[in-house]
Amino acid sequence: MARKTTHRKKLFRSRGKPGLAPGSLVYTGEKKTLVPRVTMLDYDEHRVVEKQLQRVDDCIPFKDAQTVTWINVDSVTEPGLLENFGKVMGFNALMLEDILNTDQRPKFEDYGDYIYIVAKMLDWDNARGEIEIEQLSLIIGQNYVITFQERAGDFFDPLRERIRRSLGRIRKLGTDYLAYAILDIIVDHYFVVLEKLGEKIEHLEEVIITRPAQDTVRAVYAIKREMIFVRKSVWPLREVVTGLQRSESVLVRESNAAFFRDLHDHVMQVTDSVDTFRDLLNGMLDSYYSTITTRTNSVMKVLTLFSAIFMPLTFITGIFGMNFRNFPELDWHYGFQGSMILMVAVIIIMISIFKWKNWL
Repeated sequence: MARKTTHRKKLFRSRGKPGLAPGSLVYTGEKKTLVPRVTMLDYDEHRVVEKQLQRVDDCIPFKDAQTVTWINVDSVTEPGLLENFGKVMGFNALMLEDILNTDQRPKFEDYGDYIYIVAKMLDWDNARGEIEIEQLSLIIGQNYVITFQERAGDFFDPLRERIRRSLGRIRKLGTDYLAYAILDIIVDHYFVVLEKLGEKIEHLEEVIITRPAQDTVRAVYAIKREMIFVRKSVWPLREVVTGLQRSESVLVRESNAAFFRDLHDHVMQVTDSVDTFRDLLNGMLDSYYSTITTRTNSVMKVLTLFSAIFMPLTFITGIFGMNFRNFPELDWHYGFQGSMILMVAVIIIMISIFKWKNWL
């Protein structure tokens, strides 16, 4: 999945200029000069037609066709392009506004003649070792499925190949199955992302136990930040799949209900993994602070023992270092040797006491 972004993901992005009328089309994603591209894959059991559409009006013949048409729009940044789609296909203005608002929460909306779904595509950037997030807007009609993506490049090529080669049941079922297949690939990539995060978490666990450092804490907090985006993408998707399962729309047929139930199970597995990883990260922070506290206590213990040993020695040297003329044993010939023997004896006695108390 091609990715070109290098900025840090924002926890919140503005919806646009305040005060605009509902349905105003304002793109809220990355401000990049991207050329939109509209591709079409039209098929039934016997034939497949694939081409790039030059105008939005070219979609009109496929709106009421008897075949299944998958129209994919890359680099949706132009309000004018969506306005044309709205006029040609008769789409609701509020839905078009949501397509350009790339910080949408995953959701499911039934407009009668068509169903609108928002999902988040997650992919792992191996070069930077972090998650890439892209919003996908999916519209299911009677004979068509339209997908709107923020950027060019995706991970749906295996699905396109299945359609071209008529592999499995993809060419025999309708638009609701195509929508299921698209969402299923998105959820499958959630598992890929979680596997990569799991590897990083396992490595950090080992580092925290063996050689904890401040950089380790920063790495843990970086993963916790990634988990926030994963959770924001996955948890609402449960409601989306549940909405598809329970939908009374004629666009979602009962014959495909088993596939959506299977998709719901996969989403639940992902959410369980997200919760598990969050608990592990919180436990890792607790382990780090416990390890640091234990190391600090060990250092303080050693310093305390040294202080306890040298305190009586300092007392002895202080006594015999006082400058008084009539000091007892001041002229004793073996005074130095005697004081040294006394100090060694004190050290031996104190060490023996510490070992007896299991302090050493």
